[in-house]
Amino acid sequence: MRLWTPAAPPTKIFPSTMTTPRSGAGPLVRIDEGLAVSRLMDLLRISAPTGEEKAVADHLVRLFRDLGLRADQIRVDDSPSRIPLPCDTGNLIVSLPGTLDRPRWLLSAHMDTVPLARGAVPVLDGGVIRPQGTTALGGDDRTGVAALVTAIAELLRSGAPHRPLIFLFSVREESGLRGAAAVRLEDLGSPAAGFNFDGGSPAEVTIGATGAARMDITVHGVAAHAGVHPERGVSAVAVLAGAVAELERGGWLGLIRQVGGSGTSNIGAVEGGEATNVVLDRLVARAEARSHDRRFLDRILGEFRAAFERAAAARRNEAGASGSVEIEVEESYPAFRIDEQAPPVRAALGVLERLGIPGRTRISNGGLDANWLTHRGVPTVTLGCGQREIHTQAEYVVVEDYLTACRAALALALDPSA
Repeated sequence: MRLWTPAAPPTKIFPSTMTTPRSGAGPLVRIDEGLAVSRLMDLLRISAPTGEEKAVADHLVRLFRDLGLRADQIRVDDSPSRIPLPCDTGNLIVSLPGTLDRPRWLLSAHMDTVPLARGAVPVLDGGVIRPQGTTALGGDDRTGVAALVTAIAELLRSGAPHRPLIFLFSVREESGLRGAAAVRLEDLGSPAAGFNFDGGSPAEVTIGATGAARMDITVHGVAAHAGVHPERGVSAVAVLAGAVAELERGGWLGLIRQVGGSGTSNIGAVEGGEATNVVLDRLVARAEARSHDRRFLDRILGEFRAAFERAAAARRNEAGASGSVEIEVEESYPAFRIDEQAPPVRAALGVLERLGIPGRTRISNGGLDANWLTHRGVPTVTLGCGQREIHTQAEYVVVEDYLTACRAALALALDPSA
């Protein structure tokens, strides 16, 4: 399996229109590429970091009603009641009854961005879209959302026959795939296969991804005056430092390669303390671990627990009191891998081939909505949409790749072969 390496951004200007062949015999379905890019630019201007997606959902509902969808084809689910984080809206679900007697397919993308994209101003610069200023762009995943909107618009405009389709625009993907984890399968009509649009090269079909777990680690020490009697205290910082040093020495922090497995781990946030003259008696560290192997993921979590417990027991004050730790573990998302001969993989690669694109499969070290959708019974592959340097101020979107994703989404919707 080859992994794609980003090429230099193209300098050519995209044409105003492009045609996408329908599967089998019949007329061509024309895509208005200028309108597709305009839809993406409009979506990129909407500030909606994770948990604050209502403005995007409202924008999409207006678009779909203007396109002629009935109110009963558009709904916002009650997923916030099952998500333990603030949400100002639920997943947006759009249903298109089919005219072909085929199993229902799901097409999905997530509405939220990382907080760094708040207030982004997109600028079309030749063949790429960049942010103006110091924000991220939010192409992750407004490109996927815009590609699906374009597919819906072209289906409705053309009146072309298609299988039954359900479109999921999920919330809180960037804070742990929360929307995909909370959606009810009955609200999706129990689709037979899924196609998620989120990522870089449209030639890549992601068929598997790592699993992850979060850790909230509370370290307890003993408070004391740091200037008068520090010996009476047990420093929570010293416990943390001891555990981190042990994990790093043992190869369990950062990139992990051990006999029996591999993965990653990180301590990304530490909170605690208010004064320099008090031995810190409590802090909270937030960490994560990832692996494609669930058993090895459990092993990483076990190494973290053991290191923190040993570090706490080893730090004692003059009276013999030691520190202690509490570790709460939450599964973020399960790992998955779909067989390369499975119907959604064959369908995605087949569509790319008909579009003249040499598609290839890959495995991701990041989480995707496809993790939860596949785990819950909808085998889902992910196709790229032109995103580059995501989650950074250097983020940009390759317009031609985004337009290819639009064509791929439409071609999947029209494909009666699988």
